[in-house]
Amino acid sequence: MTSPIIAVLAGGTSPEREVSLGSGKAAALAMAYSHPTQFFTVNADALPAGLDPARHIVFSTLHGIFGEDGGMQRLMESAGVAYAGCDARSSDITFDKWRTRQCVSAQGVRVAPGRLFQANAKPAAAALRTELGEQVVLKPNRQGSSVGLQIVTSRAGLEVAMAGIRQGEWIAEERILGRELTVGLLRGRAMGVVEIVPKSGVFDYTSKYTKGLTEYFAPAQISEELAAAARTAAETAFAACGCRDYARADFILSQDGELYLLEINTLPGMKETSLLPMSARCVGLDFVALCRELVAPAVERFALARPLRK
Repeated sequence: MTSPIIAVLAGGTSPEREVSLGSGKAAALAMAYSHPTQFFTVNADALPAGLDPARHIVFSTLHGIFGEDGGMQRLMESAGVAYAGCDARSSDITFDKWRTRQCVSAQGVRVAPGRLFQANAKPAAAALRTELGEQVVLKPNRQGSSVGLQIVTSRAGLEVAMAGIRQGEWIAEERILGRELTVGLLRGRAMGVVEIVPKSGVFDYTSKYTKGLTEYFAPAQISEELAAAARTAAETAFAACGCRDYARADFILSQDGELYLLEINTLPGMKETSLLPMSARCVGLDFVALCRELVAPAVERFALARPLRK
């Protein structure tokens, strides 16, 4: 009988290409313990050459635009390619931070007060300070989780930051001070809660991808009551956005003990030291076992749709 091949996609055209290549190489090595595996480097906003719907199941490690936003997922669905992870619709929702806020808040998950604006119709800095307070978070609405993120803590800083926004759709939020937590989800069930402690105080792109600039506690050093609340909120957010297979939900635990969702990441980093694998290790899944479980639902869907050939 012919077994399907796990096609690991990496690279892509977004600013997070190099990060994706690292994730893809690590995931491909781990996947190979459980399945025949083939590595594909993606260099354009298109399906890679050689991808065969009759033989391949895709495990994508593409990040950012045309990786997490539903673009690649729509192409795979149109071509009849089976793939692991969230479908095109939920990928599109979760890549749009404002739509994610709307979906999860409708189900009772807290989000920080904020507003959506266009660069060509942006609010005055003074109005934002009046609405959202002294400290404001600015971020592109549709970009990777830390791409373009700015934390503004002064009137002058906000004026400079707003003047620098010249294109695109942006979100301004009240900065919630507290501890940053993340929860991995597998088949919609929460795994361990991990605490992220950036030495700079801000978990931006530099802190995330520069060795030694952030500490991690897995599991987070919080009460079981708070950990349970984080797991429940993560599962609620996952379901509210229609997610599938796996994801990662990021939160701020405020100084008064309330959880606020930051975002849902549907294609999180997949190096052995990344946050999703940290969360999985909290529940006894090492990296190889996690990779096997991440792709398992897609293998099941592939088998139902395409019975193995004799």
